[in-house]
Amino acid sequence: MKIENKNVLITGANGMVAYQLIRLLRDRNCNLTLTDLHEKSKVFSDEKYISGDLRSRNFAQSICKNQDIVFSLVGLKASPDECLKKPASHSVTMNQFNSNIIESAFKNDVEWFLYTSSIGVYHPSEVFVEDDVWKTFPSDNDWYGGWAKRMGELNVKAFMIEYGRNNCSIVRPANIYGEWDVFSDKSTVVASLVKKGYHNDVLEVWGNGTPIRDFIYSKDVACGMLHMVENEVTEPVNLGSGKGVTIKKISEIISGYFSKEIIWNTTKPMGDAKRLMSVERSEGYGFKPQVSLENGIVRTIKWYEENINEL
Repeated sequence: MKIENKNVLITGANGMVAYQLIRLLRDRNCNLTLTDLHEKSKVFSDEKYISGDLRSRNFAQSICKNQDIVFSLVGLKASPDECLKKPASHSVTMNQFNSNIIESAFKNDVEWFLYTSSIGVYHPSEVFVEDDVWKTFPSDNDWYGGWAKRMGELNVKAFMIEYGRNNCSIVRPANIYGEWDVFSDKSTVVASLVKKGYHNDVLEVWGNGTPIRDFIYSKDVACGMLHMVENEVTEPVNLGSGKGVTIKKISEIISGYFSKEIIWNTTKPMGDAKRLMSVERSEGYGFKPQVSLENGIVRTIKWYEENINEL
C-alpha cells in the first residue's frame, strides 16, 4: 500500500506513539486529521485537529468521512491497580471507543484500518505468541482492560467478515516507553522511574528487580504500525523486542544517569516473573525495532528534563 499523500485519521493523537507516527506520516506528505478527548497539543499546529469524545457514535462517524486510512491509537492510561478499582470507567469506555471507531471506519469505506491492541490481551506466560490469545483468558491483573482490547480485535474481524473486506491490521505492542509518556501516578515502569530519578534523592524501585519484561521504544512502535499497513498485514502482530530485560537493568540505567542510589522496596508487588513477546511473526514480515534500550531511555530522560516545566 502506498501511504504518500493519503487522507489519514489518527485517534488518540496526544499519546506518545501518536506523536511519533505523526512525524512519520508528515514525511510521507499525508493530509492528517488528529483527534483526542483533550485539547490540541501545541506540538502539531499545522494539522487539522478535532477534539471530541469517541463514545459518541455520531462524532466517530463524522471524523471518518473522506479518510483513506484510520490509525486507531485511542486508549486510557491507567495502572493495573486503578483498572481493578474502577473497571467500568476503563473497560466500558474502551469498548465504546473501539466499537464506534471500528464501525465508522467500515461504514465510511476507508481503504485501511489499524487497530492498536495490547499486551494485556494475553494470559500469563513467559512468551506471548499471537495465536495463543483465544485459547486462554487475560490475566487477573489485566482482566477488564484485556477483555476490552480483545473485544476490539473481535469487532475488527467481525466487520471484515460481514463487509467482505480484508483491510485491517492489528498490532499488540509490548511495554512502551519514550518521549511524551505520562509522568504521573498513572506512569508505567520507565516513566515512573525517570520521574523518581529526577526528583528524589534515591531511586526507590518496587520489588527486587528480578522480573523480566519486553520493552519497546515509542518510535519503533510507530514504525511497526506503519510497516504493517504499508505491507497490508491482516493477522495480529506483536510489536516488541523479543529480548528480556530485568527491572534491575532498567533501574541501573536510570540511576546511573542521575547518579542516584537504588533502594529496593520488597514489600511491594513485582508481578509475573517473565513476560516476553514472540517476535517471529513481526520479523517474518520484515520488521525489527531499531532503537536500543539504553538509547531509548536516555532519549526519554533528556526529553523529560527539557519539558519538565510543561508537564
